[in-house]
Amino acid sequence: MFDESVETKAGFVAVIGRPNAGKSTLLNHVVGEKLAMVSKKAQATRKRMNIIVMHENAQIIFVDTPGIHQKEKLLNQFMMDEVFKAIGDCDLILFLAPITDKLTEYEKFLNLVESKGVKHIVVLTKIDHAKQGDILKKLGEYQKYQDRFEAVIPFSVNKKVGKKQLLDEITKHLPYSPYLYDPELLTTQNIRDIYKELIRESIYENLSDEIPYESDVIVDRIEESDEMDRVFATIIVEKETQKGMIVGQKGAGIKRVGKFAREQLELFSGKKIFLDLHVAVKKGWSKNKEGLEEFGYII
Repeated sequence: MFDESVETKAGFVAVIGRPNAGKSTLLNHVVGEKLAMVSKKAQATRKRMNIIVMHENAQIIFVDTPGIHQKEKLLNQFMMDEVFKAIGDCDLILFLAPITDKLTEYEKFLNLVESKGVKHIVVLTKIDHAKQGDILKKLGEYQKYQDRFEAVIPFSVNKKVGKKQLLDEITKHLPYSPYLYDPELLTTQNIRDIYKELIRESIYENLSDEIPYESDVIVDRIEESDEMDRVFATIIVEKETQKGMIVGQKGAGIKRVGKFAREQLELFSGKKIFLDLHVAVKKGWSKNKEGLEEFGYII
């Protein structure tokens, strides 16, 4: 696996930013697969997720994190703890800054990490509709802090701008090391976790705003074969009224969620998926420590 005649690099890169900064979109683009959860709704990502990208002689282990936000509820507290753990364990930070954001977001980030002693790169996201002059102006604004960052890189998935520059810059700052994982791996997540996140994303995309934040998914079991995976999962909500909204009139809601989720699972797995979805109520699960721990959110 590790050829000692070639100097290789490997390291962890925490991907940090406010909710909806474009973290998951960027990560899915650089890895070339849909692994990270993408949603227009804020705080869709709840847990850290390792996404592995091989670039020249480097193994970059990106750590997708929840968006930086105020911690009010227990679940939010767990999500912010995930951010701090990623910062504490990484070799480099990518701070994602949508071009429309004021520098105050970046200044908050600097206050968050100034005692950590970890280098960072600023990635300017959401530049698709920005004029060249606006991009140059924003780059100029960041020069005020040029002694704090390693680089500022404009990035666009749609325009295919910034990918190689970003990976080259990251590689420069990683430590020399044997590869930490098999180079064939795309993620350290198991298939159950990935299927869970894809089903959860379908809830975010297909239901009203009030449902997703008080819902979660348990993948009860997966029956795998070469041609088809049979996936049995339960959507958990906190109230009977939420269950009714997910199921919908004559089952229309759950069918919509199931169809979208099945399509995403098939895209990821490359094979047919039979998806069996149910809805169950667990009152107040996100409001207490025991309920959160049952779903893997250890505070």
